Amino acid sequence: MSTHIPRVDFGRRVLVLRRRRIAVRLQWRSVVVCAVLAVAVAGTAVLALMTGSYQLSPGQVLSALTGRETAIVHDIVVEWRLPRVAAALVFGAALGVSGAVFQSLLRNPLADPGVIGFSQGSYTGALIVILVVNGTYAQLVGGALLGGIATAVAVYVLAHRRRVQGFRLIIVGIGVSAMLGSLNTWLILKADLDQAMSAAAWGAGSLNGVSWDQAVIGGACIAVLLLLAGMLSRPMRQMELGDDAAASQGVRVSPARLALILVGVALTATVTAASGPIAFISLVAPQIGRRLARTAGITLAPAAFVGALLCLASDYLAQHVAPTPLPVGIITVVLGGGYLGYLLFTEARRRL
Repeated sequence: MSTHIPRVDFGRRVLVLRRRRIAVRLQWRSVVVCAVLAVAVAGTAVLALMTGSYQLSPGQVLSALTGRETAIVHDIVVEWRLPRVAAALVFGAALGVSGAVFQSLLRNPLADPGVIGFSQGSYTGALIVILVVNGTYAQLVGGALLGGIATAVAVYVLAHRRRVQGFRLIIVGIGVSAMLGSLNTWLILKADLDQAMSAAAWGAGSLNGVSWDQAVIGGACIAVLLLLAGMLSRPMRQMELGDDAAASQGVRVSPARLALILVGVALTATVTAASGPIAFISLVAPQIGRRLARTAGITLAPAAFVGALLCLASDYLAQHVAPTPLPVGIITVVLGGGYLGYLLFTEARRRL
């Protein structure tokens, strides 16, 4: 049987759900924040399904989703618009959780897979498959994953001096990211014109060509990775206190850190393989989620909901802010760049 036990933990009301030997501890504020974000995500999704060259009402959208609409409305909602909306939600949640994992591990708000080069590494692996191998979508996913993992290993080795420090790893990652960016540019310039134009547009981070196949395959992979991230959330939070403190509580620090890095890289690589590198969501979402939930450290669920909302809202703007649809990455760069400047400014003031 499951039991619901409300408790007060250091002035915060928490809820402990127990079923046999499994216990889940939830903070009330985080639950409320996630519920509000879920409502905002649902409203934005309905708006995205309504809006386009063929305008629809909320009732038509809901009827199409439940299979009670005419063929044309059903095709517009379910076959044309819903795959993009579903991909934006799932990919945004994946990026939010990936950023939360790395920011928690490195205990630094600048620890973003895009900033420290993991996204560029995934992009490099995907470009090699697209431009050199001319492979299938499954090979594209594998290339992005291998590129991300290889970059993570390279950054970790180069940053390792006695022990890895978060700030050093970020600096090394920025350098590796710049080198990979140059390599990616060279690969595009050496490719055929049609392939180069397609790869360059895809490299901006776009959901324009996402189909149900990509949304379903990517969503299934991401669902498994999110489950693994949730299972690793407890040792992740304990390691925020330091390796020695986590080890004293029974955490096997090195295997847990390696598993979290692999999950974070795999989340980023899966999104990159499906839509290209979508920048800054993994940087912004964990920090906004932490501030909304008012938690001491980074938590995964608020980061996932904020990431989904940011990606969906950015894609909505990308479709309707200009006469022609833009890659979603352009909007996230504009929004995330301003936030990055604010974050750098506040971090610099804190260190003075």
